[in-house]
Amino acid sequence: MNGHQRVRDDEGSAARLLALSDGVFAIAMTLLALDLTLPAGLDPEGFEHALGDVMPNLWAYALSFLVIAAFWRGHHQIFRYVREVDGTVIRLGLLSLGLIALMPFPTTLLAEYGELPQAVALYSGAVAAMGATQLMLTFVVWKRPWLGSAAVPDPVARNDVADLASTVLVFAVAVPLAFVSPMGAKLWWAVLIPVKSFTGKRGKRLRAAAQRLGA
Repeated sequence: MNGHQRVRDDEGSAARLLALSDGVFAIAMTLLALDLTLPAGLDPEGFEHALGDVMPNLWAYALSFLVIAAFWRGHHQIFRYVREVDGTVIRLGLLSLGLIALMPFPTTLLAEYGELPQAVALYSGAVAAMGATQLMLTFVVWKRPWLGSAAVPDPVARNDVADLASTVLVFAVAVPLAFVSPMGAKLWWAVLIPVKSFTGKRGKRLRAAAQRLGA
């Protein structure tokens, strides 16, 4: 068993967990758009004013959609080699989905009260919690190769861990930073852009190399 001790606890099909996951991700993405509304019957001046008022909601929607989409993509990458799931994977998966389903709430707070430190801190904490849960799930799947048809290649797993750890670190730091400067905390999130670009490109190279070796 490649030096690992096999542990069985309520094993089941990974396909069922992925099907549930896709549904939760889709619903969470859809709920994000519910705040994007304008009152009916506005005159031109009122329409322009209402459109300006809804822009923070649109910005928060776009941000959270990208965040959830990134976690959805990462979730599928985690289960790329997995065929079965055990109790630990199921519990972590459900915890991750619970946090994803909660995202419309901090998104609304960010849209409506984005200048307040509590709203920015809560949003940052929610993303950090999602990242931490997915990080634990990645590590568990990596260290339990018997759950899949093939073991996750170590270089790929290490890159995925580093990618998720950077997300957790940046958003966790933003929580206390929000109480110093809410705008500064939101600007701090942008640190992830070059980091994600680097880990994403490296991940593609490592996965391509693993496929060539497995061919």
